[in-house]
Amino acid sequence: MRLSALLAMAVKADLPRNYRYGMSRPGTMAEKKRNPPWKRPRPVLVEPIPEDSWNVYCGDMVEILEGKDAGKQGKVVQIIRERNWVILEGLNTHFRIVGNYKDFRGTMVPSEAPLLFRQVKLVDPTDRKPTEVEWRFTEEGERVRVSLRTGRIIPKPEFPRPDGIVPEQWIDGPKDTSVEDALEKTYVPCLKTLGEEVMEAMGIVETRRHRKIYWVLRSSWSRCWALSTSLLSISMPVTESPRPKARNRVR
Repeated sequence: MRLSALLAMAVKADLPRNYRYGMSRPGTMAEKKRNPPWKRPRPVLVEPIPEDSWNVYCGDMVEILEGKDAGKQGKVVQIIRERNWVILEGLNTHFRIVGNYKDFRGTMVPSEAPLLFRQVKLVDPTDRKPTEVEWRFTEEGERVRVSLRTGRIIPKPEFPRPDGIVPEQWIDGPKDTSVEDALEKTYVPCLKTLGEEVMEAMGIVETRRHRKIYWVLRSSWSRCWALSTSLLSISMPVTESPRPKARNRVR
């Protein structure tokens, strides 16, 4: 796994409270058009599904239980957990027009519509039929999905990420940073300044002694200045300066 993948996993999108998730990834231009900053959409009611009950992942073969394509089986290509959506490749499609502008009528392209999690069921690879699954642990302590009808283990598929990389099949190259090197703690906190650390690394020994520096708080300095000014005004008598004599103006 590359260092860029680890950094991407650590990034969390700062989304507004009533953000409405869609088919596009947050941060893309299509999603920004759907959720402009001045728009406050109504909150969408989503059925809460526990983590233990979610058993469908990208790359799984599932069968549609409801809708116009009920009974058909397809491959899961996208999952949006925030909306309990499952998108199948080439199924539950509708046509939409893109690129229509002035005299050009545009192009009609197929687009997969999302299905709810309860509208699909995982397919058992033994007999290619839908089945209920349950999470269990093997003797080695690995958590796996088991078909309740046949008892066979359904392994998780190796599905590539959006950048085309399969994490299970990735081999680090000469210019890649391994996970161990990326997670290794190499920084040691120290109270020395940058100059002192550089001098220590280069073997420079400082024999001179630093001068003592005294700091005066701004509030204390202002109080001292006000006190000295008041004492100076008390010690010196105040005398009125003579007024200039009025001169006769010649008209």
